[in-house]
Amino acid sequence: MFALADCNNFYVSCERVFRPDLQGRPVIVLSNNDGCAVARSNEAKALGIKMGDPFFKIRHIVEAYDVAVFSGNMALYGDMSRRVRWVLEEFAPSIEVYSVDEAFLDLRGMENVDFEQYAKTISNRCWRMTSIPVSVGIAPTKTLAKIASKLCKQYPKLEGGCYMHRPQDIEKVLRKFPIEDVWGIGRRSTQKLKLIGINTAHDFTQLAESAVRGLMGITGVRTWRELQGQPNIAFEDGFEPRQSICVSRSFSSEIYDATELCEQIANFASRVSEKLRQQNTSLQEMSVFAYTNRFKDMAHQLYATQLASFTMPTADSRTIVGQAVVLARELYSPGYGFKKAGVIATHIVPSSKIVRSFFDDAGALDREHRLTAALDAVNKTFGRGTVKLAVQGGGNVKSTCERQSPHYTTLWTDLPEISVK
Repeated sequence: MFALADCNNFYVSCERVFRPDLQGRPVIVLSNNDGCAVARSNEAKALGIKMGDPFFKIRHIVEAYDVAVFSGNMALYGDMSRRVRWVLEEFAPSIEVYSVDEAFLDLRGMENVDFEQYAKTISNRCWRMTSIPVSVGIAPTKTLAKIASKLCKQYPKLEGGCYMHRPQDIEKVLRKFPIEDVWGIGRRSTQKLKLIGINTAHDFTQLAESAVRGLMGITGVRTWRELQGQPNIAFEDGFEPRQSICVSRSFSSEIYDATELCEQIANFASRVSEKLRQQNTSLQEMSVFAYTNRFKDMAHQLYATQLASFTMPTADSRTIVGQAVVLARELYSPGYGFKKAGVIATHIVPSSKIVRSFFDDAGALDREHRLTAALDAVNKTFGRGTVKLAVQGGGNVKSTCERQSPHYTTLWTDLPEISVK
């Protein structure tokens, strides 16, 4: 058996942990730069606010219904995610962290367990220890466990836990489950399937395997088998380095100046190099992009991108930032106001597997390694950006987060104060 623990409306739930007065009130959390809604409470969803709605388009709803609005607070959300994970680790020999608000639990080999009660126990413990509501679905496969966890959100009577294992129950659920909501079936595949009359997960299971393979390849076949109770998606409890890394941000106002744009991109590139070193990898290819405000009518639009390849994989900040600035100057066009930019690292390889040339300067490589290690150590101890390259300017990303809540769990100065009378 597998379990999927999914934190309900996670960002909103994190905000409510330290603001109990928000219970029952519509709440939304905005993306970087307060651009669009990325998390909504059930009350906000009932008002018609959709995922990804630009804030300026829903401002009238916010004002009319007293919706609480927060800027994203990733430090808080990341810490609360870790706290939930610590609780989950008590209930299974292995867990696979799927995202900031989801984790799979490997329950194989656990015998004589009342899984229906076990799911509810996990959910209840998470609530008691973190005040985060968690929906726990248990089923024979990871895909079915995802569906079971969704049922918890739809039916409060399940008390946060759903054990779905009997074939007749699975079939009943799949007959009503929309094909577009099945884990692993994206927008394009959904369109293909609906064109041939496949509207539910059950419809999908009735296709022949050869037909599924022709439409969606081996990935589709795995999902098809999983829906029939056959585990086909590996459980990954180890750390898998990311194959691409993107650091990007929307700016609080358009950037017209080349130097300012280069400073922002330098900061993104520096963060990319940090992420590479954190997972002990190096990049071979990097792209830099910047584009104008697509929501601004009557303005000249531009999407610019530049690509660079490295003869030898690297995670060195000086090399990566320097090349990113070169690319930024190449894509810059006078007269255009850039609203968003970013740096993407691709062709990522483990640093331990890099084969150096006989002609490489071993001493220089050693100095590079010791310098970046010292840089990371200082920034880890005293805060990111304490030591930076001059080209990064002030080291601050031009963004807006006017509605950000305090860092309750990660900054001593932001600890909530309680007065007892």
